[in-house]
Amino acid sequence: MHKYSVLELLNSDKLGTEVHIKGWVRTFRSNRFIALNDGSTLHNIQCVVDFEKMDETILKRITISAALAITGTLVESQGSGQNMEIQVSKLEILGDSNPEEYPIQPKKHSFEFLRENAHLRVRTNTFSAVMRVRSALAFAIHQYFNQRGFFYVNTPIITGSDAEGAGEMFRVSSLDALHPPKTEDGKIDYKQDFFGRETNLTVSGQLEAETFAMSLGKVYTFGPTFRAENSNTARHLAEFWMIEPEVAFNDLDANMDLAEDFIKNVVKYVLSHCQADLTFLDERFKQEEAQKPQAQRSELGLIEKLNFVLENHFKRLTYTEAIDILKNSKPNQKKQFQYPVNEWGVDLQSEHERFLVEKHFKCPVILFDYPAKIKAFYMRLNEDGKTVRAMDVLFPGIGEIVGGSQREERLDVLLEKMKVLGIPEEDLWWYLDTRRFGTAVHSGFGLGFERLVQFVTGMGNIRDVIPFPRTPQSAEF
Repeated sequence: MHKYSVLELLNSDKLGTEVHIKGWVRTFRSNRFIALNDGSTLHNIQCVVDFEKMDETILKRITISAALAITGTLVESQGSGQNMEIQVSKLEILGDSNPEEYPIQPKKHSFEFLRENAHLRVRTNTFSAVMRVRSALAFAIHQYFNQRGFFYVNTPIITGSDAEGAGEMFRVSSLDALHPPKTEDGKIDYKQDFFGRETNLTVSGQLEAETFAMSLGKVYTFGPTFRAENSNTARHLAEFWMIEPEVAFNDLDANMDLAEDFIKNVVKYVLSHCQADLTFLDERFKQEEAQKPQAQRSELGLIEKLNFVLENHFKRLTYTEAIDILKNSKPNQKKQFQYPVNEWGVDLQSEHERFLVEKHFKCPVILFDYPAKIKAFYMRLNEDGKTVRAMDVLFPGIGEIVGGSQREERLDVLLEKMKVLGIPEEDLWWYLDTRRFGTAVHSGFGLGFERLVQFVTGMGNIRDVIPFPRTPQSAEF
């Protein structure tokens, strides 16, 4: 017999027919009503058993999280809360669950407790909704680029280069950790390591993606990246996923156009394909916001924020214009910012970015032309010699969600910047070759996937939008 999913049955016209379904028990009440869920949707399907005809030993095994196979007739529901239900004719226990030991009970658990049980937390409504939205977003991303002629490139996870220049990288080595081979001057001899040199987990696939863009024209990466940054905040992970398009012949303006169009399209996709999950998460978001002090509450609901992104053109202004606005703002003049803005050249913090979006412009913002000293070496230097063709997309509630730039295509300028920053030419000889052989204007950006999922789902902590979070002192699962 064909096995239906809960989603299929709830959307079907199979009333009056015999159906077969498998799933897990969410609740079992009055020895009669089973709420069954198989993960295909937020909603359960009610299965009604005739306890007089049911073996008592079977009834005792119908406990929370037990796996069942049910056959019965799909009928209109006699009770409230659902349109249809299954009148059970046959029930099989596929997997028992001890209710006294099962940690995820039908009550409200703290997110901290659920992170300690990350292998089971997806069985809750909140996390199953988040993970379905995450899946839909991933599909929407691939669909967007595929429909626009981009090629998907798998860039290395193990690399010998530091794309960001921050040095916060995880080392990859097969050498004996206690007794590594040494050179004559006492340093670790990486020539004897597996790859014959010092290697790390990548922080970005950008540099490799650039080499492909200079042949295939339009490419994107979507893969895991790693930062050994010791930050225990609600916005940082040690392992996260990045989307990084690179486009030959695109200048900064075209790059900003691409970022805005891309974000709007994927947000539009989940709004139309994840309605039940987003409605549930919207209600959860409102409840969470109501518990915050008035001054910290979001002015928009979750779904309102998503429509806010779709309905507003992203305001574009230079970093210099933003600094002037922030310096003269009331929060800055009244010393309400944790990080005061007193001079040009400071690195903007999340509180500054959110002020521009939520209070000043009341729409998403794209800042561009940042000071060269606070940006990466590969960004194109402007004619003023002190700013680069960088851009950041800022969103309500989260601040920066996209960072990108027009890349420095001029070999002489790039070499000079590397020299000033102490980046050895021999480490990036292959990258420099793209400037030697057929160089051209090109641009790209990076979007942290978890930041996007966090924005779309309204979750307050980035650890709750990835299946198994990797953070300082935490790699349990």
